[in-house]
Amino acid sequence: TLAGLINALKVVGKEMGDVKVAMLGAGASNTTIASLIIQAGGDPQKMIICDSKGGLHTDRADIEADKAFYKKWDLCQRTNPDKVNSIDEAMKGADVLIALSRPGPDVIKPEWVSSMADKSICFVCANPVPEIYPHAAKAAGAYIVATGRGDFPNQVNNSLCFPGLLKGALLVKAKKITDKMAIAAAYAIAESAEKNGLSADYIAPLMDEPQTFPAVAKAVAMQAIEDGVARVEMTGDEVYAQAKKEIDESRNLTQHLMDNNFIKEPTTEMIETCLEKAIAQVE
Repeated sequence: TLAGLINALKVVGKEMGDVKVAMLGAGASNTTIASLIIQAGGDPQKMIICDSKGGLHTDRADIEADKAFYKKWDLCQRTNPDKVNSIDEAMKGADVLIALSRPGPDVIKPEWVSSMADKSICFVCANPVPEIYPHAAKAAGAYIVATGRGDFPNQVNNSLCFPGLLKGALLVKAKKITDKMAIAAAYAIAESAEKNGLSADYIAPLMDEPQTFPAVAKAVAMQAIEDGVARVEMTGDEVYAQAKKEIDESRNLTQHLMDNNFIKEPTTEMIETCLEKAIAQVE
């Protein structure tokens, strides 16, 4: 999500620290995303996060009282100084919407999108049905729309992170994955897409652009060394070469298994069938 936001802001010509961000959903995903955006230069005073009970702010005694919500309480204290209590109010004049809440398509209303700032960015990432369909968000005025699905433009999905981030961490035997390592991965993912030319319909690499993954591995490994959590010292070139070799071997093996009919190659029809079943379950 951070990688997609970095590039979306480049496309619309806005700066991370200047934009107003509305967020719907305050579970593990969105609270972590909020934290990473802030660490990457976002202004928490221009951020409003809403959960199922309303806006996160210092009057939310229910969050303050529950020690399990320590991350949410931290965000209550850092964001939403005006104590906005609803997502429709939060979206008024917002430059960015990041929704990881519940399947739509009517969770986000078109009129709320219309109330956003010029060249607005909407990340609606509930699966299998986004909070609002991309065509509806675009018709309501959104300039860039991203979802968690690969059959729409701008898939923002953590599957882009896993091959490179985990490979980089494992190659240097990192003790843990720090927030700085995650942010380094985001910038590497963003840079990989930028090399192909950014547009409103292309803000993140595709899963079949494997050059992304060794670049991410290199960035993560170097950040792990800088953060003091790596047990093995390697150069960036060494990490890149090793990651590329092992990732290529894995991809080639999978292709070999498909070519020799040991496993089925995924088809558009198979994917559509899976999506239809998932959507039917939600409905």
